[in-house]
Amino acid sequence: MEIRKARASDAEGLAAASKAAFDDDVNHGAPGPGGPEGYDLPGFQERMMALGDYYTILEAGEIIGGIIVFRKQVREYYLGRIFITPAWQNRGLGKEAMAFLWRQYPLAKRWTLDTPVWNARTRGFYASVGFREIGEDGEGGVLFERVMAGPSAPPSPPGAPVPPRLPR
Repeated sequence: MEIRKARASDAEGLAAASKAAFDDDVNHGAPGPGGPEGYDLPGFQERMMALGDYYTILEAGEIIGGIIVFRKQVREYYLGRIFITPAWQNRGLGKEAMAFLWRQYPLAKRWTLDTPVWNARTRGFYASVGFREIGEDGEGGVLFERVMAGPSAPPSPPGAPVPPRLPR
């Protein structure tokens, strides 16, 4: 598996991988096929590349998934999305991708994310990589956080940027 910074030329492949992954959730409790806003649009993938850190996950040169990360505050990050096409799921690649993030952001103190309340599969995955549920978002989502080991994070400056919330 290879993970690298996403490129504009990856947008179509990322949209296809995202569509396959999110549409497959219908087999795991989703109320119907589909996904979050823009999940299947190349233009959305390109916008996310401009707004956050977007990584392409490849296997044998084929785009099989992606990761979108937003900086919330100093040493705090929001995992906007992580997805892997169904054909490559259940092989440990998601855990490898999360380990990549821990290496890529060694000074991170705290990670947060949200996932639909109905999605027991992703809830179990996030728990398996060290996240804990911290509440619900009031819109059908469950909030998670992972506090990383290490020295205390410096205080965030006033008015620190907040990442865009990705619609479900």
